[in-house]
Amino acid sequence: MSGLDTALTPLRFLERSLEAHPDREAIVDRPRRFTYRQMAETVQNLAEGLVRRGLQPGDTVAVLAPNSAEALIAHYAVPLAGGVLVMLNTRLAPPEVEYILGHSEAKFLFGDAGLLQPVIDAGAANAVDTIVVHPDEDGTPGEVAAADLRVEAYADWTASAPESPRAYEVEDETATITVNYTSGTTGRPKGVMYTHRGAYLNSLGEVVTQGFAPLTKYLWTLPMFHCNGWCTTWALTAVSGTHVCIRAVRGPEAWRLIDEEKVTRMAGAPVVLNTIAGAEEAHDLGGSLSITTAGAPPSPTTIALLEGLGIEVIHVYGLTESYGPYSSCEPQPEWTGLPVEERAKLKSRQGIGMISAERMRVVELRDDDVLTDVPRDGVTMGEIVMRGNNVMKGYLNAPEATAEAFRGGWFHTGDLAVMHEDGYVQILDRAKDIVISGGENISTIEVEQALVAHESVAEAAVVGMPDEKWGQRPLAYVVLAPGTEVAEADLIAFVKTRIASYKSPAGVEFVDELPTTSTGKIRKNALREMAGS
Repeated sequence: MSGLDTALTPLRFLERSLEAHPDREAIVDRPRRFTYRQMAETVQNLAEGLVRRGLQPGDTVAVLAPNSAEALIAHYAVPLAGGVLVMLNTRLAPPEVEYILGHSEAKFLFGDAGLLQPVIDAGAANAVDTIVVHPDEDGTPGEVAAADLRVEAYADWTASAPESPRAYEVEDETATITVNYTSGTTGRPKGVMYTHRGAYLNSLGEVVTQGFAPLTKYLWTLPMFHCNGWCTTWALTAVSGTHVCIRAVRGPEAWRLIDEEKVTRMAGAPVVLNTIAGAEEAHDLGGSLSITTAGAPPSPTTIALLEGLGIEVIHVYGLTESYGPYSSCEPQPEWTGLPVEERAKLKSRQGIGMISAERMRVVELRDDDVLTDVPRDGVTMGEIVMRGNNVMKGYLNAPEATAEAFRGGWFHTGDLAVMHEDGYVQILDRAKDIVISGGENISTIEVEQALVAHESVAEAAVVGMPDEKWGQRPLAYVVLAPGTEVAEADLIAFVKTRIASYKSPAGVEFVDELPTTSTGKIRKNALREMAGS
């Protein structure tokens, strides 16, 4: 950089909001409310507390907390103090937390008492220097029992202000700002390193894609620990929007906040969309709310249902390794006049890089490092690859895994897709989820969307099950809508009216719920184990 350049960092977003809108409401967290002035003051005080207690540049601070004021404030205070933030998945078991704390060499562990206590009881936090307990939802001090560990109250760490405010800047924009751990469903989770530059640029991409503006009120139905809330922890602050925290996504509470706080934006996996659309409290919002979704292509049925409530659906695509969303489905004006189902099917596609991202490619499936784009025929299947500022710095302490992920100079997602003539990408499956039956590749996503088109089906997941003749056949796990019934044979017959017969499920298992990760993704590895047995 030249002498006039400044290093990019999302810390600047808080400084800007403090300058422009100090008295605007920044955070709503149950009875507690923070202006941007109060938020910035707490950030500065916590950064001071971290430094006073020995945090060195590059040291890691872990946080185990639901969507809350403290979780959001940590996204600024930790990097402001020169540290690296690790947001822990709140549904991890103590041994998983212990592994991440050790792998990331966390110095301090912050968190809510109810989440910390099981970790402490299991001895999973013994390696950290100090445990810091957040206040409870009503603002009263949280308490944990930990005889042999150093435990302190959050209020003590935010009690002392620095002599002068720390500058909201960094010397090196390529320095690591956070480490986000992958789900680890097929082995140890990997630590994905984000840089200040990447977080800054991805945040601006989110501002554009999700349509954030100064009066935006954002409901935190997306976990802040998931890709730092798709960088929305920073993006919304960039426009001085209001962060409305919700600690558990339940239909009644979500709708209460939507109505009382005048929420205009939210995000989440398709399961969140289903929760909002299926709640008894659901009502027409007349276009005041938009929901951004990712994790799996939303079914045309779900999109049509939300549009019927006056809610716009924005479909994005990405991974932990791409700071969350990397591309979006840019709607075309001519789609407006199409029938609902046809329009929804187009909106479930992907492929246009966000304004801060490179273009997305779909390349031939090969074992070497030669990357050749598949033809734009909507048929030839390949793997999605990506690169640029929106792609991770690498995996923490895993050079071999990093090199493998970036072979050929592009990040390999492991997602299979086809490229259509218009440049839009249709995601078919994860490479590990595709069902190969009699030499034919069957997209489980295509089968799932055919299933949920039935009025009795609330959710569906499809995996491959062993078959002596065909090698594999699709097996469906289905959650029925409340108060409905449908026979297995009738449901399979319905699917055959929508997709080729060879793609239809060989069987249907009706279940009360589908196993999911903390971010709402269906745990197909668990379903495959069930199918195999």
